[in-house]
Amino acid sequence: MDINKIKLSIIIPVYNEAKTIHKIVDAVRACAIQNKEIIVVDDFSTDGTRDILEKEIAPLVSQILYHDKNMGKGAALRTGIKQASGDFVIIQDADLEYDPQEYPKLLAPLIDGKADVVYGSRFMGEGAHRVVYFWHFVGNKFLTMLSNIFTNINLTDMETCYKAFKREIIQSIDICENRFGFEPEITAKIAKKKCVIYEVGISYSGRTYAEGKKINYKDGFRALWCILKYNLFKK
Repeated sequence: MDINKIKLSIIIPVYNEAKTIHKIVDAVRACAIQNKEIIVVDDFSTDGTRDILEKEIAPLVSQILYHDKNMGKGAALRTGIKQASGDFVIIQDADLEYDPQEYPKLLAPLIDGKADVVYGSRFMGEGAHRVVYFWHFVGNKFLTMLSNIFTNINLTDMETCYKAFKREIIQSIDICENRFGFEPEITAKIAKKKCVIYEVGISYSGRTYAEGKKINYKDGFRALWCILKYNLFKK
């Protein structure tokens, strides 16, 4: 399959990203994929993001969906994924930590027919990485290892934002988690489906809490519970 003949759906969950939303939309629009739909889901932003979306971003993207209350990243992804119509679906955070120019790298195993799902790993040694929080690194490694124990797959970065799917795969999964529990939930469910999963190394420009990073230790504990819940208790 030719990369120029595919249609890509890009889901961008947004919550209070007034400082970065223009930049990320511009970066996604400039990516190397010609045929793409950009679906932005605003999770009830309160910092002016919604005004920017309505007045400035709307003409630049395929559609913008608005939540009438804040529900979390997983809920925003659930809303956006339902609307996707492309051959493949990529998740793109709005915080500039991940580079849309790397979409072809993520899509290659899907286009070649080798994979059902591709994870972009921040820990495979490829591309530039901003040095940020040590304990986040430790937490990510621990959660990935625990997830791998239960799924029996050997991911290096379960918590990565960059996940690419065949559309029929991701739309066939009932997403239950509303917040950051989406990552271990979706990993458990694609493992149970026996999906063929690939990883590719990506760059990463992590941001600090002062720059707007939102995930915290409570999300880490929720991820831990979700690993147990979706691997052991929930069909």
